[in-house]
Amino acid sequence: MDEFRTPQLVDVDPSKNLNDLFAARVAAKPDGTVIEIKDEGTGTWIPMSAREFDAEVVSVAQGLVARGVEPGDRVGIMSRTRYEWTLLDWAVWAAGAVPVPVYETSSAEQVLWILTDAEVSLVVVETAQHAATVAQVRGDLPALREVLVLDDGAIEALVSAGPAVGADEIGRRRGLAALGDVATIIYTSGTTGRPKGVELTHENFYVLTVNAVEGLNPVVATPGARTLLFMPLAHVFARFIEVLCIPAGCVLGHTPDAKNLLADLASFQPTFILSVPRVFEKVYNSAEQKAVAGGKGAIFQRAAKTAIVYSRALDTPRGPSPWLRVQHKVADVLVLSKLRAALGGRVEWAISGGAPLGERLGHFYRGLGLKVLEGYGLTETTAPSTVNTPDQTKIGTVGPPLPGGSIRIAADGEVEVKGPHVFRAYHRNPAATAEAFNDGWFRTGDLGALDDDGFLRITGRKKEIIVTAGGKNVAPAALEDRLRGHPLVSQVVVVGDQRPFIGALLTLDADSLPGWLSAHGHPAMSAAEAAANPAVLASIDRAVEKTNEAVSRAESIRKYRILDGDLTIANGYLTPKLSVRRSQVLKDFSGEIDALYGGPTSNGPGE
Repeated sequence: MDEFRTPQLVDVDPSKNLNDLFAARVAAKPDGTVIEIKDEGTGTWIPMSAREFDAEVVSVAQGLVARGVEPGDRVGIMSRTRYEWTLLDWAVWAAGAVPVPVYETSSAEQVLWILTDAEVSLVVVETAQHAATVAQVRGDLPALREVLVLDDGAIEALVSAGPAVGADEIGRRRGLAALGDVATIIYTSGTTGRPKGVELTHENFYVLTVNAVEGLNPVVATPGARTLLFMPLAHVFARFIEVLCIPAGCVLGHTPDAKNLLADLASFQPTFILSVPRVFEKVYNSAEQKAVAGGKGAIFQRAAKTAIVYSRALDTPRGPSPWLRVQHKVADVLVLSKLRAALGGRVEWAISGGAPLGERLGHFYRGLGLKVLEGYGLTETTAPSTVNTPDQTKIGTVGPPLPGGSIRIAADGEVEVKGPHVFRAYHRNPAATAEAFNDGWFRTGDLGALDDDGFLRITGRKKEIIVTAGGKNVAPAALEDRLRGHPLVSQVVVVGDQRPFIGALLTLDADSLPGWLSAHGHPAMSAAEAAANPAVLASIDRAVEKTNEAVSRAESIRKYRILDGDLTIANGYLTPKLSVRRSQVLKDFSGEIDALYGGPTSNGPGE
């Protein structure tokens, strides 16, 4: 199949905007909880009703207007994921302005580009350090009038300034935007080149979220539905969920610190979670290591295998056999129920995006009792274009188009998208905008295939396809995703363009290394020492061999090399959404790549 469309379920009046979406939630259940905020002193979650949140939104919006924010102005937000970000988003919209997110890890050069290109007039940052980053380039930002700091009382300052502006003015401004107007400008983190500002409209968010609520109703709109947001709100995935929770009627929480994630999940008790595959991999690997360290590694591995086999059997006509059901119940008592408890005890659903999850992990989590709905999308598509739904799920795919969306596969295998969720333009970049579309269809840059039911399977990135010296086309993502599932492996970059065979650059996971060494009876050692340790190399060799089982001989990894250190956001090799900046890696580690093809110094299975 080359093209598939899912009919739109909900139409929206073109005179509406996101403020109307919010007003509908307040009107429907004014005293119902919309957000819960963690009290850092007691660790308890304090509920805030829709009426209370609306009042706070209006107060902050009044403060923004008092500070000189005009309709259509761009307001920057640079922070980790926290309640104040969501408050600012809705307050900026209420003031008739346009929020522009900035990753809190951004360099001064990146901040300069985003604030200049978007013509930001006021920016709210989280910390004094963020303010110092902006200060480094303040002289080159003539349009920037003011910098407010959350940790220094930015919200309080805005609320204090607010009474100078009447609530009627906020009511007027809330009605200014139409569906087709810009709601936000999100700068693509990009693995190459300067970020482009993606203009997303009120229609993109409004139409997509109300239709997603219909398509994902059992997940997001059932009584008691709640989710804890820990993805960066500078990324479109989290912003989509932030808006989705309003029409869904569910409760939203925030946690900014990944180190406290499991503790916050346990106390908040979400019913659905959203994350990238790397987090699901980490949860699995840490649970396995903990079991091994406690002398229960064999029990964990049997339970994990049972969960996977059980999940796969669910997709067969007969379903799991009676004996398999018994085995699964035993595995649940011994292991699986404890993992669910670690995730809060109430979680039933997980939505995974940003990269391929992998069939093994998908089946493991479903066998665990957590229904994983893998989806696919980009900043330009307001996050999800396709997603597996409760009544339409095929593990290993990213599902059919969301209601109102269309997917087609071009002649060269590229995935193209059309629908009300597709962005309108790159900000001040008409040439890039024109290049991004083919007869009204957005060119994603990803390669994929549609099955007869309209389910999409992503096979790689068009620009990342490797062509070996023998002429074999290889999509690196399939190999990288499988190998990265090993607890010792942090990042993988498959190489081999115009080379005689496929190779890989690996980095070790310094966080997982101590637990793995202890669990396997090895002494503590540094990552550098581990890179030359025979036991570590033997384990990675087996992982490479296992990875190669999924591909042909010509596509298999023949040699690998372990790099010093890791690929991180801080050193510029990862984007804020944890994608590898492949071109930068290939450039900076060209010597290591040459060594892969230069003789016996290369690592590799059996070598």
